[in-house]
Amino acid sequence: MWINTKADLLAAGTAQISGASWHQFVSQSIAGPGAGGDGAVFLNYHGHRVKLSLSKTGSVLLSHRGGGVVSFTLHNEQHIAKLEPASLHCPEQAYITISGSCIFSCKYCNVPSLAGRRKSNDEIVHMIQKQQEYGSVRAISLTSGIMHSVEEEEENTVSVVTRLRDEFPELPIGVSIYPTEKSAMRLYEAGACEVKFNLEAATADILAKFCPESNRDVLLFALAASVPLFGKGHVFSNVILGLGESDQEMEACIYELCDLGVIPIIRPLSPHAELEAEGYHRPDSKRLLAMHEIMTKALGSAELDPSLCKTMCPRCGGCDLVVGRDS
Repeated sequence: MWINTKADLLAAGTAQISGASWHQFVSQSIAGPGAGGDGAVFLNYHGHRVKLSLSKTGSVLLSHRGGGVVSFTLHNEQHIAKLEPASLHCPEQAYITISGSCIFSCKYCNVPSLAGRRKSNDEIVHMIQKQQEYGSVRAISLTSGIMHSVEEEEENTVSVVTRLRDEFPELPIGVSIYPTEKSAMRLYEAGACEVKFNLEAATADILAKFCPESNRDVLLFALAASVPLFGKGHVFSNVILGLGESDQEMEACIYELCDLGVIPIIRPLSPHAELEAEGYHRPDSKRLLAMHEIMTKALGSAELDPSLCKTMCPRCGGCDLVVGRDS
């Protein structure tokens, strides 16, 4: 079954690749836990998608036969998949990081150490236009660090969305930033069709430990305020699996979000060296499948369908087990 194969690949998380030239298929991330790494590749396996970070110590061995065709062995069984081009972070989307630096100090994220720059509105427009030449842009997704302040980042993001709505009226726009109490309304009025405000952790105590500048109440307020504007199922929130939460705590968080009309995105932890030294590890496939079962029940009870999402992580589905797409 595909879902078991994907769970095994997500639990591994990393891959080595050899064979014919593959560099045109590598996606580079400048946001989130994977920022600053060796890049990643997207595998399309019989119409399903999974993302694997590239590493010289990766546990999955990919052999590129040419033309995007790769083979790999899992549990002594050989599989054939296709590499998907992802020049702007993920396939079929222009997924762009606006500000590549952040004043927050979340322990699971590499962005604060990178001190990246902010892209101008003109630059973002040019990036999307260039990608459109290949006919592969079906949605625009925006994310951002926090360069100066939460309020200033919101102001800049609103200006970007307003510009992109004028330039690309045919494309849905999704936005993920750290919100203020006004973010939902301002992004809606600017022309976004979906938003993602990330709780990051299953409980307030874990969030305070890993991201002390973040406030769970602020995030929940913004998520709740977004649903009447964007609609049930068009508001999302990442929650990292593997930060020390129990299965019961994660289940409670999943139901809390679903009850609001928000789709949870359960993201396996990608621990960097410091977190690994502290004993944090990527969750295994058994736990990923258990959380997927909980998600299936919670989303079904709330009548939420990730397959109807237009932008961002639910539309891509490479990093997580997505109900309705992987099962």
